Amino acid sequence: MSTRTAGGEVPLRPPATGQHIVIVEDDEALGREAAECIGRWGSTVHRLNRPDDETLRHRLRHPVDGIAVVSRDDIVALRYALLTEHLKPGVRLVVTLFDRTVADEVSRTVPNCSVLSITDTIVPSLLASCLDPRYAILQPTASGMVGVLRQDGPTGVDRLSRRALATASRPRPRVGVLTWFRSLGISAKALVASFTGLLALLTLDVLLGVLVLHEPWYDAQWNAARALTTIGTSPAAEHGPAWYKLLSTLSVLTVLALTALFTAGLVDQLTGRRMTSILGARSIPRHGHVIVVGLGQVGLRLSARLRDLGVRVVAVERNPGAGCVPLARSLAIPVVFGRGGDRFLLNRLCVQRARALAAVGSDGLENIAVAVATRAVAPQQRIVLRAGGDEITADSQSLFRIGAVCDVTRIVGASVAASVLGAGPLSFFATEQRTYGLFADEEVVDLGTWDVGHRSQSGPTEESSGPAAGVPAR
Repeated sequence: MSTRTAGGEVPLRPPATGQHIVIVEDDEALGREAAECIGRWGSTVHRLNRPDDETLRHRLRHPVDGIAVVSRDDIVALRYALLTEHLKPGVRLVVTLFDRTVADEVSRTVPNCSVLSITDTIVPSLLASCLDPRYAILQPTASGMVGVLRQDGPTGVDRLSRRALATASRPRPRVGVLTWFRSLGISAKALVASFTGLLALLTLDVLLGVLVLHEPWYDAQWNAARALTTIGTSPAAEHGPAWYKLLSTLSVLTVLALTALFTAGLVDQLTGRRMTSILGARSIPRHGHVIVVGLGQVGLRLSARLRDLGVRVVAVERNPGAGCVPLARSLAIPVVFGRGGDRFLLNRLCVQRARALAAVGSDGLENIAVAVATRAVAPQQRIVLRAGGDEITADSQSLFRIGAVCDVTRIVGASVAASVLGAGPLSFFATEQRTYGLFADEEVVDLGTWDVGHRSQSGPTEESSGPAAGVPAR
């Protein structure tokens, strides 16, 4: 284990002051958070909310040291990145993107552009909350996995093994066949139940053939298989007792019903768009797993990172046509379609035996609804929430303990500000009222030490005005 601390009176790697930064935004919360950080760190920021081409061209005629494009729409971010590079070639440019394909294209087209993945920025915090609440983040590095301890004073850094993270701290519970059966879908249940029934009838016919009809076991097995496939019954059955004939009649009728049910379930499993399997890598885990509700870019990346660490995961998505569903299928991540706040679905996913539940959808209210339903089903379960620092989440937290909240706005806002000012920590995380940066040499810095002279809420921010596609520029 290696531990380094930072956060003394002398700030480490503070960004240069006196810079002029332009933020092009269509996300007011992220833009405001980034502007507040830039202002506190001693530079001037100009915010443009959805500017048109002429407004942006007019603003960039003035001296500019860096430009940040803050948007949750990758296509909008790509357009503004290309436009700003055309108007101000060679300027330091930071763009927030979700999709890796678009990010690669921007990096290739604009060499001086730093692409900031919103997903990669917040996943380390979500990962730590899911696997080990002692840590604020779990950040993969070239040498392995680094965890930053969650504490108030100087922050320690631990090097962790993937095996240690994959092992659940709680004891492994016993999981029976009934629990496994409940985790299956309707068609899978029909397939398993009908197949089990057919095997039971085959065994019964073999036993009756040997004990009642006094057939050799191989003849009894052969005749039972013929009866099971509705080809015919044993010739000796014609001379059997009356009760045997009645039982055989009932068995044949049952076989007809079970065969139809088995065929329907098998056809659905082979031809349907199944995102889970009965057995194998895409089967629904039943203990020590993480339930990820919301299969967007964040949910997909979190699920993939958990799988890479050896932690079993199941994702829940309401929309079967979501863009990340095919990617999850290619990564062998089991996906269950339904509403994450449905307690029957939570019981099917064995939420009581899960390691954690992460509600990481883009809708903060929906995430809170999932957390409330989970609390009702599994009061002691660890719950992780993706939130945007809005008042709704804060008010809900004040009413009762929902779970560990990952404030996307604070983390991404600080990351944008540091990147556009030329300071590049490896990752960012927030604990209570403080925001920290983890550098590549495993040094942790309290970003509050970068403040210049004061900690005002807005900082020295200049607001720009002008037309912006029908929305007043800010």
